[in-house]
Order: sequence, then C-alpha cells, then structure tokens
Amino acid sequence: MADLLGGAQPYDPPSWFGRTAPLVLEIGSGMGESTAALAAAAPDVDHIAVEVYEPGLAQLLMRIAELGLTNVVLLRGDAVALLRERVPPASLAGIRIFFPDPWPKRRHRKRRLVQPEFVALAASRLAPGGTLHLATDWDDYATQMRSVCDAEPALRNTAADQPGGWTPRPDWRPVTKFEQRAHHEGREVHDLIYRRT
Repeated sequence: MADLLGGAQPYDPPSWFGRTAPLVLEIGSGMGESTAALAAAAPDVDHIAVEVYEPGLAQLLMRIAELGLTNVVLLRGDAVALLRERVPPASLAGIRIFFPDPWPKRRHRKRRLVQPEFVALAASRLAPGGTLHLATDWDDYATQMRSVCDAEPALRNTAADQPGGWTPRPDWRPVTKFEQRAHHEGREVHDLIYRRT
C-alpha cells in the first residue's frame, strides 16, 4: 500500500497494510531513497514514512510503484503530533530519523527535533527491544543527540562500548545523494542506535 493519508483518517496500520507485522516509523523520509530501499530489503516489516515536503513524498510514491512495494504507507504532516496523538505506546519496532534539519545557527538550535521531550515521547512509543536509529552529518547535533538519548532512562545505547558511543555505520543503511554530498564536503556522518529497555 502506498497511500498519502491526511490527519482525518484513523491511525490503523493493520487495515492499511492488510496484516499485523513489525512496524517502523521513519520521520523525514526526504526524497525516499532510503525508505524505499529499506522497505524492499525487509518485506516482512511494515514502514510508515512521515514527511512534510510534498515533492519528496511524490518521489517516494514513484519509487514504491517502481519496486512494487506493498509495505510502505506515506503520511504527510507533523511527526511529533502523530506520535503524541495517534501512535499507541509500545507499538513500534523502530523509529528512524536520518539527517534531520540541523538548524545550524545557534539561535535556532531549540528548533531541532531531537530534544529531551521528543526523545521521551519516541521512547514511549517503542515496544521493548525496539530501536531508535539516528544519523546526522553535523558534529554538534550528533553530540546533542547522543547526550539527550543517553539521558533517557528508557533507552540504551547499543554502541556504548564503541569509541565515543557511536554506532559503526550499518552496511544496510543506504547511502543517499545527501550523504554522498556530506562526505564530499568533508562532514563525518554519525549513526546512533538506541534500544528500548
């Protein structure tokens, strides 16, 4: 299924997908490169992609059609409101946030998504054993993400024994054009994977 759903419809993944399967929520699917590739690689997992950028959703819809995917649903809108108001506690197998807006100017950093209140909300929506996977190419945001997530008692850093607590880049996470540009411009990409206790 690849539907663009508005806020008026009930939140009902089993009816959207026609089955009950592990459910992963991706916040900010961008142009959909990673979303489509990860959904194709895991047909036994259902994926919800949340994005506000309509051209990105259109690109993802085209990728879904090209690959014949039936395990992706698209939602346009505010992912925080979706988590807070519609997603039940302990219902997600994973949440992915790849390269969120870094808001690089110091005075704008309060707008960054990964803040303590958001991380507590995200952790509450993960089932025990579920994962929160973050990736960014901004060093100071990566450090903020790690600090905020480390402080959340419901989460455990799966790479706590690694240098700096960073997760080695997973081979299964596709390299997007955005990430290639970050490498070309000399920015290191940091991954963090936390598990719900």
